[in-house]
Amino acid sequence: MANKLYEYMSPEQSGIQIVESKDGKDLFMKGLFIQGDVKNQNGRVYPKNEIAKACESVKERLQKGETVMGELDHPEELQINLDRVSHIITDLYCEGSDGLGKLKIIKTPMGNIAEALLKAGAKLGVSSRGSGNVNESGNVSDFDIVTVDIVAQPSAPDAYPKSIYESLFNMRGGSQMFETAKALTHDKSAEKHLMKAITGFINDLKL
Repeated sequence: MANKLYEYMSPEQSGIQIVESKDGKDLFMKGLFIQGDVKNQNGRVYPKNEIAKACESVKERLQKGETVMGELDHPEELQINLDRVSHIITDLYCEGSDGLGKLKIIKTPMGNIAEALLKAGAKLGVSSRGSGNVNESGNVSDFDIVTVDIVAQPSAPDAYPKSIYESLFNMRGGSQMFETAKALTHDKSAEKHLMKAITGFINDLKL
């Protein structure tokens, strides 16, 4: 049975860049999405051919017209949770042994929260999500990538990314913030209220 494989890349590791479209309507994150031929913090190594296969898989899905969605979080399951979708993958390509990509933040509640976090200066990383086999040396084979998610940077270097979704609903006023993010999809005036609430949320994520 294949293992669930989640590989976190911090903003520093991935060299994430935040880019706006020329008209200012769309926000993108681009950088290193998955690293090959090096042992990562989970003790796993993704050979170059596995990275190439993963990039080609995503490209084929995009060429077929599939929308490759990702979440603002680090879910435990491999399937996509539609209520947590925050972005779509627009590109994933190989450069040497690595997989570099680009994602577009979309106008969903979690996408609105992701955009507000980024505009408020929060450091967000990325995490590949997939499955595969891992041998005793940590080498990965039969890697099947599902998506790349946006995750909160953990406070400790080797810590697991903190769950944004759970943090949101566990904090005081979190549900209201989510409702504000929902309202923003059809009411631009809600943005100022969301940005005000995001400041406290960022502090909560650092705990």
